[in-house]
Amino acid sequence: MTEQIVILDFGSQYTQVIARRIRECQVFSQILRYDTPASQISAAGIILSGGPASVYGRNAPHCDPGIWKLGVPVLGICYGMQLMAHQLGGKVEKSDKREYGHAEIEITTDSTLFRAMSYRQKVWMSHGDKVTKLPDGFQSVAKSGNSPFAAIARGQFFGIQFHPEVHHTPNGKQLISNFVHGICGCGRNWTMKSFIEHSIAEIREKAGKDRVLLGLSGGVDSSVAAALLHKATGDQLLCVFVDNGLIRKGEREGVEKLFGRGLGIRLHTEDATKVFLSNLRGVTDPERKRKIIGRTFVEVFSKAAKKAGKFRFLAQGTTYPDVIESVSIAGNPSAMIKSHHNVGGLPKRMKFELLEPLRQLFKDEVREVGAQLGLPKEMVWRQPFPGPGLAVRILGAITLERLRIVREADWIVIDEMKKADLYYKVWQTFAVLLPVRTVGVMGDERTYDNVVAIRAVESVDGMTADWARLPYDMLARLSTRIINEVKGVNRVCLDISSKPPSTIEWE
Repeated sequence: MTEQIVILDFGSQYTQVIARRIRECQVFSQILRYDTPASQISAAGIILSGGPASVYGRNAPHCDPGIWKLGVPVLGICYGMQLMAHQLGGKVEKSDKREYGHAEIEITTDSTLFRAMSYRQKVWMSHGDKVTKLPDGFQSVAKSGNSPFAAIARGQFFGIQFHPEVHHTPNGKQLISNFVHGICGCGRNWTMKSFIEHSIAEIREKAGKDRVLLGLSGGVDSSVAAALLHKATGDQLLCVFVDNGLIRKGEREGVEKLFGRGLGIRLHTEDATKVFLSNLRGVTDPERKRKIIGRTFVEVFSKAAKKAGKFRFLAQGTTYPDVIESVSIAGNPSAMIKSHHNVGGLPKRMKFELLEPLRQLFKDEVREVGAQLGLPKEMVWRQPFPGPGLAVRILGAITLERLRIVREADWIVIDEMKKADLYYKVWQTFAVLLPVRTVGVMGDERTYDNVVAIRAVESVDGMTADWARLPYDMLARLSTRIINEVKGVNRVCLDISSKPPSTIEWE
C-alpha cells in the first residue's frame, strides 16, 4: 500500500469505479476528500475525479493548489480536467452543446497517456462545461467534435474530458494503465496474496493476545473475514451467528456445518428471531428497516458478548462498496445511496474496538482472498446477500407469512439457477415480494394474491450492473414453480432495470 494512487473525490458517482479500475492494474488506490491538504498526500500519482459542479460555481469544490507542487503526476478527469485548467491559468466556460453519452475522440499528439491505442477512440462523455483556453505550457493531445481540448497535457499533468473508468469507454482501462504504470511508474504489487500477508501481520500486531468477536452472517464478506481473522488469531476469535429470522432457507444449518464443524472456528449461534421481528413489526420504510436491524443487531451482540466473556475487539465484514454507498467517503460531496448496518462505527455503550480487515476491498477482491484462504467454492462464489437479509426484499411490512413467501420463492430461484449451471456465472439473482396483490385464476377459481419479482443482474464489483438476460425457458420454469409451489403467489414479474439509475436491491 506504500505505492498507491490517490483519488481526490469531487462528487462523482463514478469515483469508486476509478478506484476499482486502478486496482485491476494491480495498484492500490485510495479515495480522499477533494480538499485534502497536499501535505497529507503521499502517492505515486493523483487523479482528480469528475463531479457535478462548475469550477466557477459559488460552492464549487476546489483542491489544494499545493498538489501542483508535489512533483507527482496528476490526471484530471472531466471536472478534474476543468479544475486543473482553471487553477493553472486556463479558462473554462459553459458549453453551447452538452456532451453526454458515446462520443469519438481523435488523438492528435503522441502521448504516453494514449500508448498502445489507435488514433480514434470511442469514449463516454458527461459534461456541460468545457475548457476554452489552455494554461501556459499545455497542449491539446486529443480533440472531439465538440472541443479541440478533449485531452490536454503538460509535463506530468494530464487532463481528459471523458470518463475512462466506465465500461462505455472500451479502452479506458488501457489509458488508466498507461497513467499508473507508464507515467506514475507503479509496479504490479497490489495482489490478494500480498494483502493477506499484510493483513495477518497487521491483525496480529493490533490484536495481540486479546479476544476478537465476529458477527458471522454466512455471506461471503463475513465468512472471508472470519477465515482471515482465524488465520491471524486462532482461538482468540469467537464467531457469533445471529439468526434474526431474516435469513435464507437452510442458512443456519449451513453456517454451523461449515464453520463450527468443518473449519474448526469457535462458533456460537444466537437465536434472536422474535426480537428482530417484534422490532420490525409494522415498519415499511426501507431506511428505518435498516436502522432497526442495525440497532437490534448491536443489542443482541452486546448480550452475546457479555455471555461469552471479555472481548476487546468486534470484527465485521465491512467492504469498500458498503462504505461508499453508506456515507460520502471521508466527507466528500457525493450523495449517500443507502445505509449499511455494519458501517458507521459503534455505539459508545459498546466497549469494543473495531476490526474491519476487508474494509478496503471490493467484492471480487474479497472472493479472491477467500479462495486463497481455502474456503469452499459454494461459500466464496455464492451470490451476494444483503446485511438486512430478506427484510429489504419484502417491500412493505414484514410478517412471518410474507417472510415465508419470499424465502420459498428465493430458494426456488437459487435452485433453478444451479440446475441451469448459471448460479456462479451471474452476479446476483433473487426474488422480491411486492406490496401489491393481483387477480388470478387457479383451479377455475378466482384468486387475489401476491406478486413476486425476479431480479437477476450482471456485474463485476456491484458498483454498476445490468440486468441478466436469463433464458426464456428458465424464466418460464421459475414462474411456474413459484406460482405452483409458493402458496399465496399468483403472479411473477421480471425486473429489467440497470444500476444506475436503479440499485441492485429494491430497498
